[in-house]
Amino acid sequence: MTSRIIPEQLATLPWRTLLLVTAIGTFGLVVLYSAAGGSLRPWTLPQGIRFFILLAGSVVLSRIPERVWKAAAWPTYGALVLALVLVELLGAVRGGSQRWLDLGFIRLQPSELMKPAIVLACARFYDMLPPNETRRFAAVWPAAVLIGIPAAIVMKQPDLGTALMICAGGATVMFLAGIPLRLFVGGAVAASVAIPLAINFALHDYQRNRILIFLDPESDPLGTGYHISQSKIAIGSGGLWGKGFLNGTQSHLDYLPEGHTDFVFATMAEEWGLVGGCLLILAFLLVIRWGIEVGQRAQSRFARLAAAGLATTIFFYVAVNLMMVMGLAPVVGIPLPLFSYGGSSQMTVLLCLGILMSIDRENRKTTRW
Repeated sequence: MTSRIIPEQLATLPWRTLLLVTAIGTFGLVVLYSAAGGSLRPWTLPQGIRFFILLAGSVVLSRIPERVWKAAAWPTYGALVLALVLVELLGAVRGGSQRWLDLGFIRLQPSELMKPAIVLACARFYDMLPPNETRRFAAVWPAAVLIGIPAAIVMKQPDLGTALMICAGGATVMFLAGIPLRLFVGGAVAASVAIPLAINFALHDYQRNRILIFLDPESDPLGTGYHISQSKIAIGSGGLWGKGFLNGTQSHLDYLPEGHTDFVFATMAEEWGLVGGCLLILAFLLVIRWGIEVGQRAQSRFARLAAAGLATTIFFYVAVNLMMVMGLAPVVGIPLPLFSYGGSSQMTVLLCLGILMSIDRENRKTTRW
């Protein structure tokens, strides 16, 4: 009877996950409203319009068949690599970084879209590769090249955080595809040797300073270390229940820089306390768990790898941002998805959600037959 009242296209949507995502996004709007001193502008209103339009767009994307995502994986990857090159040639400079293509009606950040694109491209590669070939070197170097090209271009913009996210998403698919663990251990050893060289010779001064401040937070508390010091003060001052809505002092008195973007979690924790922070993290974990379960139920190798890679991409967003604002990782400019002000990360995460819902719809169709 219910199926006659509610159209099948709506009845088969993962409503619990959609409600969780809507709750996270709406809570983010409440925090941005408070960060602006109780005003819908300049952040809450545009963020809310973008969020609900992009959420509706992710529902539309869920109707696209899995085979279309598979066919589009490499062309999309190629188009975004070209867009990254165009950013180097024609990109708009903002905040000392060259990351955006100004198309007039929208300012596009191709490096953000590369995060899900690298997952789909690597999943497509391993889908085409016979499973018994995955333990050979021929299964490693093509994927490494796929990951390395965009990561290197993004590093040059410079955007260390996004480059690391691209590498993490691609490496996750490689690991899940069955690449031997010894190769990852070898890569970790090589990275540990290369990191000191990269810090001294490859990174920009501000990136190097952020890493040094992470290792010794008290060395420059009023300079490079100011962000993280104020973030930890804001989180700690919230206590168990928080200071109450619109009663945060660190953000309202402008002690907390970027309290509406990268450090929005600190703004939230000061007013909503440990309880609010834990509930937010729980909501994110439930969304990520659903994405992993979509991959476990998937019938094709491409769908399994893509779903798990997209779910872990959302996980990396959340984990890196939370570690960053708590002083457990260097400040690398990763926003809290669906929560921080800005359209690029919002678009990326809801694109991941749309593809995951598409794969989930395919799973339900296969199970029904």
